[in-house]
Amino acid sequence: MAVSGTVLLAIALVAGIAAGSVPISPADTLGILAHRVLGLNVTPTWTVAAETIVMDLRLPRVLTAMVVGGGLAVAGAAFQGLLRNPLADPYVLGTASGAALGAAVAVLIPVRTLFLQFGLLHALAFIGALGAVGVVYRLSRVGATAPMTSLLLTGYAVSSLLAAGLAMAMYLSGAGLRQIFAYLLGGFESATWGRLAVAAPLILIASLVILLRARSLNGMLLGEEAAAHLGIDVRRERAVLLAVASLATAASVAISGLIGFVGLVAPHVVRLLVGPNARLVLPLAALLGASLMVGADLMARLLGEIPVGVVTAVVGAPFFLVLLRRAHAGYEL
Repeated sequence: MAVSGTVLLAIALVAGIAAGSVPISPADTLGILAHRVLGLNVTPTWTVAAETIVMDLRLPRVLTAMVVGGGLAVAGAAFQGLLRNPLADPYVLGTASGAALGAAVAVLIPVRTLFLQFGLLHALAFIGALGAVGVVYRLSRVGATAPMTSLLLTGYAVSSLLAAGLAMAMYLSGAGLRQIFAYLLGGFESATWGRLAVAAPLILIASLVILLRARSLNGMLLGEEAAAHLGIDVRRERAVLLAVASLATAASVAISGLIGFVGLVAPHVVRLLVGPNARLVLPLAALLGASLMVGADLMARLLGEIPVGVVTAVVGAPFFLVLLRRAHAGYEL
């Protein structure tokens, strides 16, 4: 499975770079990557314009899609394991609503700054996403702990409140409404090396921390009492997993906008194929999520630069309905 996932991701990488309004052959694509990325002495068979398109436009975009897709898939798998619910996704604790409100507020503020190619919109989206999770966790605490049911209900309530704030911000945005909608639908057309360099370490480190805690996730699938009997510090591990999964989600939405369903679909497909063992689910979900996101971005480009979130919704919504029917039929994680 790991080999198949790696091959699929490699194919998606090459296809995502080669295809577009200016097609570049797979051979030239591989040659440019071998020459510029690996430093190999390859005789150029491509034009300077093709090399510029690959290195400055398509490669950062495809790599951003890979990192975001993999991060959302790992975060989704973590939330599904923690909540023992296959219908959970990375936005379950209000991350999406917080990021959306942060982005909308940034559009309303008449300040345009740029630091490391990150504007106010990206910064406030990141802060809003993490802030929403922090508020949800704080409000859901009962004594020293935050029960999962309380987390879910609090997340729903806080998301509803933030959605109301977003609606008001959109009402007041005027000419900035298009920019808010573009963020809400998600996409990678503004991907750059600078933004990738800032966000990728956060996403990759958070994903690695989750991968290293696969044993804790496996224990929590059995229930918190069973996990405690296995020697797992449930309270600490749950807090760490919630924090790093939320960090990966926040960093992802800060550079891509809100792209749904990948964090729901990828881990669930992998779980259907290999079972619930988190040691297998997490890395395979990362590979599949990265491939799905690159494929969705490629389809969005070929269809005329439509939002990537539209593509993932068209694919993911039917899958979600299938999951919902299984849940009503008594299907369990």
